[in-house]
Amino acid sequence: MLKYQISRSKLQQQSIPWFPIGIWLIFLASLGLRFWGLGRFNVLVFDEVYYAKFANEFLQGKYVFYSHPPLGHYFVALGIWLAKHFAIGNDIVNNLTGSNISTFSYRWMNALFGSFIPLLVIGIAYQLTKRRSFALIAGFLMAADGLFLVESRYALNNMYMLVFGFLGHFVVLLALNRQSWQRWLWLLLAGISFGASIGTKWNGLYFLIGIYLLWAIACLTHLFIQKSPNSSTSEDISNSASFSTPLPRLSQLSLPDLSFFLGVVPAVVYTLLWIPYLNLEHQPHFFSNFAQEQEQILDYHNSIKDGPKVHPYCSKWFTWPLMLRPIAYFYATARNTTETVPITPPLPAGVGKVIYDVHAMGNPFLYVLSCAAVIVLVVYLGKNLIQWVKGDPNTGVIYNASTWVLVYILLNYAVNLLPWVRVTRCTFLYHYMPSSVFAFLALAWVIDGWLHSWKTHLRGTGITLIFLVLFGLIYWMPIYLGLPLSNTEYSVRMVRIDTRQLPTWVKEFFPNWI
Repeated sequence: MLKYQISRSKLQQQSIPWFPIGIWLIFLASLGLRFWGLGRFNVLVFDEVYYAKFANEFLQGKYVFYSHPPLGHYFVALGIWLAKHFAIGNDIVNNLTGSNISTFSYRWMNALFGSFIPLLVIGIAYQLTKRRSFALIAGFLMAADGLFLVESRYALNNMYMLVFGFLGHFVVLLALNRQSWQRWLWLLLAGISFGASIGTKWNGLYFLIGIYLLWAIACLTHLFIQKSPNSSTSEDISNSASFSTPLPRLSQLSLPDLSFFLGVVPAVVYTLLWIPYLNLEHQPHFFSNFAQEQEQILDYHNSIKDGPKVHPYCSKWFTWPLMLRPIAYFYATARNTTETVPITPPLPAGVGKVIYDVHAMGNPFLYVLSCAAVIVLVVYLGKNLIQWVKGDPNTGVIYNASTWVLVYILLNYAVNLLPWVRVTRCTFLYHYMPSSVFAFLALAWVIDGWLHSWKTHLRGTGITLIFLVLFGLIYWMPIYLGLPLSNTEYSVRMVRIDTRQLPTWVKEFFPNWI
C-alpha cells in the first residue's frame, strides 16, 4: 500500500507533456483530414487540368510551357512516379492527364506537404516567443482553416511555395539562436528554402523580403541604441519582457552575410531548379534558355486581364481578408449518395437530390476574427510607438520583446498582401494564403494574451473564440471535403456575408451542371 502511494505521488509530481501531445494531435488531425477520401471525384479539379497534366508530361519527357517556375510540378510528378512504382492508391484511375493514373497519385504529395504547415506555424510561434500556449493556439488555428485544407487535397502548387517559405522563416529564427558555424549552417538551409519557395511561384519572394525588412529594422534599432546615453544590447532587448525573442539578433548579421546566405544562395537554388525542366528542350545555352523562360512567364502574367469575363472568381486584394469571393473548385449533383460522382452526362436541373461541392474558402469565423486581430495589433502597436516618441526615448516600446513579435506579424502580413495592390491581372483568394497565416498568428497572440489574463471575462472570451473557430471547421467541413449534402444543408452553409447565395456563383462557373 505504501509502495502504491509513493508511486502515485511520483506520477502526480510528473508534469504531463502537453506541448508534444498537442503538437502530435494537431499534426495527426491535419494529416487525417488531408488524406481522408483523397481520391474522391475522379476528375481534374480546378487547376489540376494544368498541374497534374504538366507533371505527367514532365515524366514522359515532353516540354510544355509552364506559367510558373517548375518545382511544384516536380513534386507532383514525384508523387505520380512513386505511386506507380509502389502501387499506392490505384483504386480510382483516369486518363485525363494523358496516361492511366490514379487521382491519389497526383494528389498525395500535396496533401503530405500541406499536413506540415501547422507544424511550421507552431515552430515559428515557439521560436518567436518560447511560449508553448501561443505556439499551440497558432498551430490549432492554422489546422482549422478551410482554404489550406482544400488547397492541400488537390494537385496544385501553392502548398510547396508556402511550406518552403515558412520553413525559411522558421530556420532563420533557429539560426538567430545559434552561434558560429551552426548559425551559418542554418542560414544556408534558410537560403535553400527561400530559393525553393521562389522556385515554385514568384510571390514566394515576399517571404524573403519580409526577413530583409526585419533585418533593416533591427539594424536601425541597434544603431539608435548605441547612440543613446543609456545603451543596451540586443540581448537585453530580447529578454526585456516576460518572454524572449531572437528577432533583435538580426542586427548581428552583417550585410555580406545576409547577401550571401539570403541573396546568392536563393538565386543559385532557383537557377538550379530549372535544369531538369530546361533539359527537356535538348538545346544548348542553358542561361539564354533560362532567361527566355523568365521573360515568357512575365509576359504571360502581364497578358492576363481582369474581370468576370476572364474568370468568374477573380477578386481584388481588399476582399480577401473577409473572404468576399470564395472559389468553386467542384460542383456536382446526384440522385443519392450511392451514385458515383461526377455523373456523366450531368443530371438535368432539379433532378439531383444530393449536392457535392468543394469551395476554396477559409473558415469564416477564423477569417473575420483574424482580420479583427490584425486591426487590434496595428492600433496597439501604433499607440505604443506614439507614447514612445512622446516620452523618454531610452525606455519604452523598442525594448519590449512583445513589440518585436507584433512587428514581425504585421510587417510580414503587409509584405505578403500589399504588393497585390498594384497587380492589374485577375487575382484569386488563394493569393491571400501567405498573409492569412500571419493574421492567424495575430489572432493566436490576442487569444493567448486573454487566456493568461487575470480577468475572468477575457479568459472566457479566449476560450469561446477557440471553440467558435473549431465549430466553423466542423460546420463547413462538407464544403472543404466534398461530402454529400442535401439542398437545405448546402444552402444554409453557403449564405454569403451580404446575404446573397453562393449557388449563384456556382451557376456562373458550371452553367451546364445545374
